[in-house]
Amino acid sequence: MSANLGRETRAPSAARAPRAALALERADPATWDWERLDGTTDGVIFQTREWLAFLAETQGAEPVLAAVFDDGRRVGSFTGLMIRRLGVRILGSPFPGWTTESMGFDLDEGVSRREATAALARFAFGPMRAMHLELKDRRLDAAQAGGLGFEVDPKLTYEVDLARDEDAIFGGMSSACRRAIRKADKSGVTVEQAGGEAFADEYYAQLQDVFAKQELVPTYGVERVRSLIRHVEPTGRLLLLRARSPEGQSIATGIFPVFNGTAYFWGGASWRSGQILRPNEALFWHAMRELRRRGAATLDLGGAGDYKRKYGTTEAWVPALRRSRVAGLPQLRALARVATARRQRWRGRTRRPRSA
Repeated sequence: MSANLGRETRAPSAARAPRAALALERADPATWDWERLDGTTDGVIFQTREWLAFLAETQGAEPVLAAVFDDGRRVGSFTGLMIRRLGVRILGSPFPGWTTESMGFDLDEGVSRREATAALARFAFGPMRAMHLELKDRRLDAAQAGGLGFEVDPKLTYEVDLARDEDAIFGGMSSACRRAIRKADKSGVTVEQAGGEAFADEYYAQLQDVFAKQELVPTYGVERVRSLIRHVEPTGRLLLLRARSPEGQSIATGIFPVFNGTAYFWGGASWRSGQILRPNEALFWHAMRELRRRGAATLDLGGAGDYKRKYGTTEAWVPALRRSRVAGLPQLRALARVATARRQRWRGRTRRPRSA
């Protein structure tokens, strides 16, 4: 008697096919769906058409846009730019020195960022023929990149929660910061919205004074600021602020991109001679209220600066990923950064910008 008596017999089932890996396919910027970002919660301003135009102009870079596919279905996109340094093709998303906080992916809900990162490496070193890849994605967790062959370097940033009411935001600042804001107000400091490319020269003159205090020079030129304003300000996604002394003199400036619920502190500067009036604190407080009015729930102040803690920030870590096809490129990158820092110090010692 058959051992299968009384049981339903079934033909052996075929083994389940493995899930197809994500894949990136490059797209033409001229036919790219730029409005897609406006309808997602995943995109950042650094992925917009205007920001890429700014980077292409100031970095001599070629925009690289790619759709992310899962078994033939589009589930997101990738944004980066290709540059060539010393003959080496580098795909940056972004690259250090671009004054761009993060780029990376814009993915549908539930799509694995780890799988997208693995697909990016195949795309970069395959059809894009890159020799070096850098990625900084605001929503990528460092643990998700483990085992993919990347060097991971978490970067600290400071964030202000603008979703709170104004009293809570102000109360979250240090007592010294609140006193400085009150002092600026009592002293007659006013903050106003600025605009136009001429603002770049005003900001940059103050920035030179800031760096001169440490016998340094700014890490970028005034033309970069002009380009940023020229490309991004017309979109309404760039807040330019100026603080004036009681006599009407511009004594502090600030630049804040904002998009999709997140604002960023791109740059700030002030004349040393006017800092006793505490215009910087007044400018930041004005920026927080205006950005909150524009729908921002988070203000990312960036890293490198303990002074940012006084604004009631919390710490966040964003992983910066690097991977090279050729051994030795990371060491050359590190040497280039050292050389740049030394050149900046030398230029700072030999130049003396005018003061206000």
